[in-house]
Amino acid sequence: MPENDNKADLALLIGAARDAAEVARRHVGGDLEIVEKPDGAGPVTVADMAVNAVLEDRLRTARPGYGWLSEESPDSTERLARGAVFVVDPIDGTRSYIEGSGTWAHSIAVVRGGRVTAAVVYLPAKEKMYTARAGGGATLNGRTIRHSARAGLTGATLLAARPALEPANWRDGQVPSLARHHRPSLAYRLSLVAEGRFDAMLTLRDSWEWDIAAGALILAEAGAAVSDRTGAPLLFNRPWPKMPGVLAGSLALHADLLARLAPSDGPGQ
Repeated sequence: MPENDNKADLALLIGAARDAAEVARRHVGGDLEIVEKPDGAGPVTVADMAVNAVLEDRLRTARPGYGWLSEESPDSTERLARGAVFVVDPIDGTRSYIEGSGTWAHSIAVVRGGRVTAAVVYLPAKEKMYTARAGGGATLNGRTIRHSARAGLTGATLLAARPALEPANWRDGQVPSLARHHRPSLAYRLSLVAEGRFDAMLTLRDSWEWDIAAGALILAEAGAAVSDRTGAPLLFNRPWPKMPGVLAGSLALHADLLARLAPSDGPGQ
C-alpha cells in the first residue's frame, strides 16, 4: 500500500471524525430516543444513528470502492470482497454519552488485507484526537506518543473491567498485584495505553472489530504489543467480526499477561 494512500486515508478519517463530533454535540441535552439492543448488546440513541449516517456519507462518497462495517449498520458479506474496508464505531461508549460524561469516542479505521492501515479515535468532549497510519507512528493532537516501557504486571496500572480480576481468570487463582482502572470506551482504553498513561489493558470478553480496530493500530504504532486473548495477532474484516478478547502493553508486559492468564476457556470479562 503506497504511503501517500495511507496519508490520504488518514486525512479523510480525521475530517470525518470532526464532522461526526459536530453531529454528536448537537444531540447533547436533547431527546436521545434511547433503545436497548437485543441480547444485552447495550443502548443505541438517535445520536449514534445520526453520527453513523454522516460518517457513511462522508467516507463512502470519498472512497466508493471501500467496504463498510459499522456497529450501527446492517452487516453484509459484500465487504469481504473489497480490498479496503471502513470499520467504524460511531459512538464508542454510548452509556457515557447518555450520562453526559466525556469518555465516549468516535472510532474509525481503514482495513486492508486484514490489517489496519489508518486509524482515528476522537474524544470530542475531551478534545483528544488519537491518530495513526501504518508505518507512520501514532499521535495525540499531533504529538508523537509512545507506550509505557514497564516490563511486568506487578505494580502496573491496568485498564480492565472488575470481573477480569476474578481469580478464576488467572493461573492457579493468583491475581497479580496491580492498580486496576477502567474507562467505558474500549477504543479510549486502547488509546490511553498507546499514550503511556496506563501500562496495559485487558478485556477477556469477545470484542467487536469496530470497538478495537482503530485503537489496535494506534497501539502498534506507539510501539506496544497487542493481540487477542490467546496471543494471536488481530486480523480484521472477518466473516464474524469478533475477537476473543484483547490485551496490550509493552512486549515484556504483554508476555507476562499471557503467561499469567488462565486458559481462554475461563469465564472472562
